[in-house]
Amino acid sequence: MAAVALMKPAHQNANPQAALVARAVGGDVGAFEEIYRATVGKIYAVCLRMTADRGIAEDCTQAAFVSAWQKLDRFEGRSAFSSWLHRIAVNEVLGRHRSEGRRRTHLELVNELPTGTDVDLQSRDTGTNMDLEDALQTLPSGAREIFVLYAVYGYTHKEIADTLGLAVGTCKAQVHRARKLLRARLDA
Repeated sequence: MAAVALMKPAHQNANPQAALVARAVGGDVGAFEEIYRATVGKIYAVCLRMTADRGIAEDCTQAAFVSAWQKLDRFEGRSAFSSWLHRIAVNEVLGRHRSEGRRRTHLELVNELPTGTDVDLQSRDTGTNMDLEDALQTLPSGAREIFVLYAVYGYTHKEIADTLGLAVGTCKAQVHRARKLLRARLDA
């Protein structure tokens, strides 16, 4: 038993977040608060990129942490805790879209762009250069969500399709659509 006690501090030092997670799983609210402070910025950024709305992103961030606290006993440690938390945040954003009915049943394909889309994007340009974050926020929600998951967070088309209940081809078309709109917006 002394060998186990000696190994535990070394393991904790090797991965301080693992020790915090273990304490939080045991019901230590203070440990979960430390996890929250260390990760809230990244989780908020995920939510903001996917929603393009600060208020909704804040709500989704808060809901993600509440959900993580409630599901903490289900964290199996097969992946990094940050990956698990990231997935919860993505699911919160997607769930919010579905529950509010703002998510369209069928996403528009690239060749079905609404008339005047390029004009609308250009008319918002004030003559100043727009950075990528701002350009992402101008994308339609379906294309933005899929593009962010694919290009920013590295999900595969299959993972996105499975998560959203779409065909892989639809995901590919939305990434293509997002790139086309971003290119037009950033070149303007």
